[in-house]
This record gives sequence, structure tokens and C-alpha cells, in this order.
Amino acid sequence: MSQSVAYKHYIRGLSRWPKDILRPETQFTDVIRRRIDKKFLPAANGSAAAPINEKSELRQVNALYSLLEDRYKRKYPLSDKIMKPASNPNLYQDLLKELEAAPTRTYFQGLINRWKKMVRFK
Repeated sequence: MSQSVAYKHYIRGLSRWPKDILRPETQFTDVIRRRIDKKFLPAANGSAAAPINEKSELRQVNALYSLLEDRYKRKYPLSDKIMKPASNPNLYQDLLKELEAAPTRTYFQGLINRWKKMVRFK
């Protein structure tokens, strides 16, 4: 186990990261965890690990926490004009509904929805 402060912050930040329900087989936390393990933990073959720039790693951990805490969402709030475009005011509400329904949809239901988008009856 690495004694690095940055490593401990990475692990704590990744433990708080939400799971991706749309792609359960590919999680952000798994990818980043493999990266930091390769960088911080000693190699199995006994070779010396490359020196770690702790300051640079702490800046990257800070970026991870920024995303986790929605700092930029609070710093730069979106106006109603952006969230409800004149051409399609319900665009983002419909998109959220679609994203919430996608993980529970069967393959057949997804196929039917795809066909509905290709053929429009009016």
C-alpha cells in the first residue's frame, strides 16, 4: 500500500464517485484505479517505481474532487435560456427521462424505440 497522500486522496475520491448505470461493465473508477495503482504501487517484478511528482498528482486529485462536488456547476450556473431552448423547450427533460429508462429497457424495447425514431407517422 502506498503511503502517498495523493494516493489516499485518489482512493477516497473514487470511493465517492457514482456508478454509471448506462455502462455497468465500464466504470470510470475502475479505469482510474488501474492508472493510479500502476503509478503508485511497486511493480510485481521488483523493478524500481518511477518517481512521483506529488504536487502534480494533488492537482489532479483536486480536479477529481471539483467534478465530484459540482464546483463548476455552482460557479457557472446555467440560465433558463440554455436549459429550455426556443426550438425544443422540453429537450433536456426528455433526455433525462430517456437516460433514466435506458438501463431497465430490454433489447427488444430498445430495438422498437430505434425503429420509432427512424419512421415517423404524421
